[in-house]
Amino acid sequence: MAEFHSIKVADIYKETKDTSVVTFDIPEHLQEDFGFIQGQHLTLKKEINGEDVRRSYSLCSSPVDREWKVAIKQIPGGAFSTYANTELKAGDMLEIMEPSGNFYVKVDAATPKNYIAFAAGSGITPMLSIIKTHLKLEPECTFKLFYLNRTAKSIIFKEEIEQLKNKYFQRFHTFHFLTKEQRDIEFLNGRFTSEKLKTLTDNFIDIDDTAHCFICGPQEMIFLIRDEFVNAGLSKDKIHYELFYSGNSEEENKHIAEVLEHKAEGTKVTIIDGGKEFQFIMDDEYDNLLDGALAAGADLPFACKGGVCSTCKCKIIEGSVEMKVNYALAEEEVAKNLILSCQAVPTSEEVVVDFDV
Repeated sequence: MAEFHSIKVADIYKETKDTSVVTFDIPEHLQEDFGFIQGQHLTLKKEINGEDVRRSYSLCSSPVDREWKVAIKQIPGGAFSTYANTELKAGDMLEIMEPSGNFYVKVDAATPKNYIAFAAGSGITPMLSIIKTHLKLEPECTFKLFYLNRTAKSIIFKEEIEQLKNKYFQRFHTFHFLTKEQRDIEFLNGRFTSEKLKTLTDNFIDIDDTAHCFICGPQEMIFLIRDEFVNAGLSKDKIHYELFYSGNSEEENKHIAEVLEHKAEGTKVTIIDGGKEFQFIMDDEYDNLLDGALAAGADLPFACKGGVCSTCKCKIIEGSVEMKVNYALAEEEVAKNLILSCQAVPTSEEVVVDFDV
């Protein structure tokens, strides 16, 4: 079953006009369970207007700081982000799952490495955790951050980024790109484009000497940077990304339609969770295992339901499924029969999945 813990908000403050930074008071007896790796996220749960609302937010603190902080940017119409930015206060309690996520690489202090990172808006939150951790624990590494925002005032963690620059002035370099404010240097105006990325690889980024590239932002930006760098010679396995779910493209919608054509009717599903089995028959109203299981009364972990956060990850033991989209699992994970239950359409008469992975 989904393991949530009731955690107190230790502090909350406005980082920008529409972004709040929340610090959690993790009790001593839970701190080992809440140990995290740079780049991971927390899934938060709150009942808002009678609805169980869950969202995943990346930790912006470093594990070496022994702090648990997230930044929550208010999204127009967003139930949880609006609540967090207008009502949440220090002393309030939230239900929180233990940290999870795969947006990281292992720290390796023995080998000097050069890293690059691209972020847009609140995509800076996992980047900050990643950057602080590697700079602290890998004394010979370098980091270049390319950060896209609307205006200078909307730059999240601007002061903390400047402090990092001062602390690691020979190892950490930042480049701010703005879309709604003109800079003296024309190159820094507007979004990332193929032309700008070529300029970066020609003048600022040594592809051959890049250990890893991290990207966090909207899908279009991520895939542009990924494809341009692969074409420039950076191995695909050195590119790591976490995207904002912003709807499916026309091509993805076509793929989803094809997957749904393969959906089996009346599939018998067995869920293994916490060592116990839960069985149900898929209702025709639902097209994915997670929604079908929740409707049948199962208590399973989930957050975004968009194939992004991997909170609902499980393993296929018997039967077959097809995923509508997958933004969270690596190819090697899929090869090990891991799936996102929120995207898994059953295609066999019986399916057995294990959430104890």
